[in-house]
Amino acid sequence: MKQREALNLRAEDPNLWDKPEDAQKLMRERTRVDYAITEFERVEATLADAVGMIELAEAEGDAALVAQSEQEIARGLEKLSQMELEALLSGEADANDCFIEVHPGAGGTESQDWAFMLWRMYLRWGERRGFKVEIIDEQAGEEAGIKSATLRLSGHNAYGWAKTESGVHRLVRISPFDSNARRHTSFASVWVYPVVDESISIEIKEDDLNIETMRSGGAGGQHVNKTESAVRITHVPTGIVVKCQAGRSQHQNRAEAYNMLRARLYERELQIREAAANSLNAQKSDNSWGNQIRSYVLHPYQMVKDLRTGVETSDTQGVLDGDLDAFINASLADKVKGAVE
Repeated sequence: MKQREALNLRAEDPNLWDKPEDAQKLMRERTRVDYAITEFERVEATLADAVGMIELAEAEGDAALVAQSEQEIARGLEKLSQMELEALLSGEADANDCFIEVHPGAGGTESQDWAFMLWRMYLRWGERRGFKVEIIDEQAGEEAGIKSATLRLSGHNAYGWAKTESGVHRLVRISPFDSNARRHTSFASVWVYPVVDESISIEIKEDDLNIETMRSGGAGGQHVNKTESAVRITHVPTGIVVKCQAGRSQHQNRAEAYNMLRARLYERELQIREAAANSLNAQKSDNSWGNQIRSYVLHPYQMVKDLRTGVETSDTQGVLDGDLDAFINASLADKVKGAVE
């Protein structure tokens, strides 16, 4: 409460916007603190109401209402646990929106299908968490799956929650594409990076950019495959390539691709700063043995196991439908613990 009051007082300073960057930083911090306090007060009120309802229900002998109120308390306590973890998301870009890129490893159709399964998993996860989910780019495979895909998740602490998903993901299953029904192992990489807001200065020289236009691919409206609206930008000094085809015009796609490039360059700087803490950079990892962060085994048994934290579950379908919170919570707690140590 005192922190919110102090931030509100600073926000009322008439000279605050003399330094726009400092002002924007302050306003972001005030929004973060205000959100945390409001959420805590809401959960606190919910728990108090549930406790009062249990007392009333027990006095009236209403077992059904008691059970319903106990479920409400369980949900409230789970929310408090989430908020406790969320309070640890204090990284420089944790509060930002984020991009999630998925790329198949070697293996053709097998890996491309696995990449599509991961892409769908993150789309479902984002929706479950209440984020706004936008498909920025999707390149279909020749027979099935995807060659690459990019999602944008918008919402409070989107990057903070998603960032530990960067890495190589391994799938073991009976291949639906193998007529002999043999077991196959496939790899795909995931890279999560933050959307960069205007308060973060990233210098990009026009001479360093190679900008190409092309026809959009995949499902879409009348503009798809008829006009050169898709835009691909290559940052020559770093070799970073971004592409956008979600917009209905070349102008829109160019602007979004430029935003993605800024985000990628910013993430690159974050990776350099955090190298000492062994931060992940999925794009620099091989999509192969030894670099995976999580294994998804669908045959001969059902198991998803995070190789960093040891968290595992036999509910493989639930995970592939976006139930990732147990893995993400453990990874975040581990990351924070490592930073403290």
